[in-house]
Amino acid sequence: MAEIKVPELAESISEGTIAQWLKQPGDYVEQGEFLLELETDKVNVELTAEQSGVLQEVLKESGDTVQVGEIIGTISEGEGEGGKASAPQAEASEEKTAAPEKKDEPAADATDQTETAKARPVASPAARKLAREKGIDLSEIPTGDPLGRVRKQDVESYQQNEQPPKAQAEPKREVQAPAAKQTEDAAKPVERQRMSRRRQTIAKRLVEVQHTAAMLTTFNEVDMTAVMNLRKRRKDQFLEQHDVKLGFMSFFTKAVVAALKKYPLLNAEIQGDELVIKKFYDVGIAVAAPDGLVVPVVRDADRKTFADIEKDIGELAKKARNNKLTLSELQGGSFTITNGGTFGSLLSTPILNSPQVGILGMHKIQLRPVAIDEERFENRPMMYLALSYDHRIVDGKEAVGFLVTIKNLLEDPEQLLLEG
Repeated sequence: MAEIKVPELAESISEGTIAQWLKQPGDYVEQGEFLLELETDKVNVELTAEQSGVLQEVLKESGDTVQVGEIIGTISEGEGEGGKASAPQAEASEEKTAAPEKKDEPAADATDQTETAKARPVASPAARKLAREKGIDLSEIPTGDPLGRVRKQDVESYQQNEQPPKAQAEPKREVQAPAAKQTEDAAKPVERQRMSRRRQTIAKRLVEVQHTAAMLTTFNEVDMTAVMNLRKRRKDQFLEQHDVKLGFMSFFTKAVVAALKKYPLLNAEIQGDELVIKKFYDVGIAVAAPDGLVVPVVRDADRKTFADIEKDIGELAKKARNNKLTLSELQGGSFTITNGGTFGSLLSTPILNSPQVGILGMHKIQLRPVAIDEERFENRPMMYLALSYDHRIVDGKEAVGFLVTIKNLLEDPEQLLLEG
């Protein structure tokens, strides 16, 4: 019998939530085959079977929180088709072996066994725990599980639909706020959804940043005419040569790297009473994923060409949408770019991605009348830029200079080539 344990995932991750079991008790699994999906603070991880055999027992259900190293199930030994039948055959053998020992005992034993089975139905540990806490008899709970196991959701459903009379008679329950809420909600339906572990982590970290950093935002605008004209002239040649489209993100990434070199405090972080100024340029690109915002990192952006950056961003965004990002692709960024303009945002104040001290917000490109000189106006494709920064180590002068540098580079994109 092999134990299924939660493996070491990363130094900063000590627990996770079981998103779903991909196999059910009684299913035969091959070595290396996916058993379940585990949701962590940052990514979803699929755990595989370390040996072939039959999934004998599941100790934790979907939605349960599990610790690294915790046993969450067992697999019986067996290979091939024979392995598929090994579990039922073993159970039958055990029953036959156990039967003779009971033969010379009184006939009442058979009744006792039936009573015991009735008193202790098959149920998951999570279901037993919840039923015990709520004072519910497991034998009274119907289940839709094909193996007859009572699951946690069965207990929750039973509790909502068929509350025992003794629970209603308890004086404490009559004065609890939830009971009043249920009466009010009858006329105004609501839907309750459990927050995913990633969403909980995002919420927690965003609040922490606002409590621990002296966050401030400065704004500017950039005329995108030159970049758009350059893309228009070069896009076909660029696609043919590099097999990737020339987007805006490579221009912004290159401009950010150049500005970070000029204003290195924006590429730093605080550790205790020390400033750690990074001499590398790993730029995070915020991506909207199904379970919430993630920030995969383009490594060594200063050493990459426009084509390399566009390819990296494309691959990382695809992985994010499919929940295939690895922990290494999310860790260690030194500065972040977020583009609310893809969703139509005209202006926003982005929140820092801790422990970083700077984040650049891009926005929608919109035609606006711009004064060319004292007498002339032209409609130009303009974008508002927002730089949020940690005022504990970055002063206003550096922050404004950083943003102006990005503006100047984008309005004269040939400079980006000279900046390297």
